[in-house]
Amino acid sequence: MKFAVIVFPGSNCDIDCYKAVEETIGQPVDYVWHTATDLSAYDAILVPGGFSYGDYLRCGAIARFAPVMSEVVKAAEQGKYVLGICNGFQILTEAGLLPGALLRNVGLKFLCHQSPLEVVNNETPFTNQYAKGEIVNIPIAHGEGNYYCDEETLAKLEANNQIVFRYAQGSNPNGSLGDIAGICNERGNVVGMMPHPERAINQILGSEGGKRMFTSILNAWREQHGAAVNG
Repeated sequence: MKFAVIVFPGSNCDIDCYKAVEETIGQPVDYVWHTATDLSAYDAILVPGGFSYGDYLRCGAIARFAPVMSEVVKAAEQGKYVLGICNGFQILTEAGLLPGALLRNVGLKFLCHQSPLEVVNNETPFTNQYAKGEIVNIPIAHGEGNYYCDEETLAKLEANNQIVFRYAQGSNPNGSLGDIAGICNERGNVVGMMPHPERAINQILGSEGGKRMFTSILNAWREQHGAAVNG
């Protein structure tokens, strides 16, 4: 299985994502610059956090038009796995791969701390190694992580089991509608989340809560391709 980590001008979590793939599942992984026009060699695409293009206009609004994003959309349509983290989540909403938008945190301050998340949907390629309802600690680091959508969209997310993570009861740090911390598309192969699983792969970092997101991806890919899961 081969991973791509997309790198935009202003990305700052790309190295974390790269190292997380190396250390958790040991699969081949490449940095892919935002000008790339071919992602056909990759099975999973990580859109990392940071401040793409300086977050001018609004977060993700410029990155959405980068040449590589046409390929990300194509990969998603082909059923490949796409994970957008923090700024990556914002980019995926701007690109129309996920519904809704990310607004300024309700307190108008940048937040950076561990956050307890409830696993709402453990049937995606990114969460199959978690238990439904499990609480995991994964850090947040954002100023615009307040998820919002209209009532009709929220009803669809609920009905289609597209809410993947919620901030555990009473811990919503940014005012997100319905305590939403992460969602997926209807097909389940595209996930966006504000917390950073790549920063929670070793207890020395304060939590291993994100490690199973990467093992889940590999597990899903191996099942899809009929390969035995090792370890």
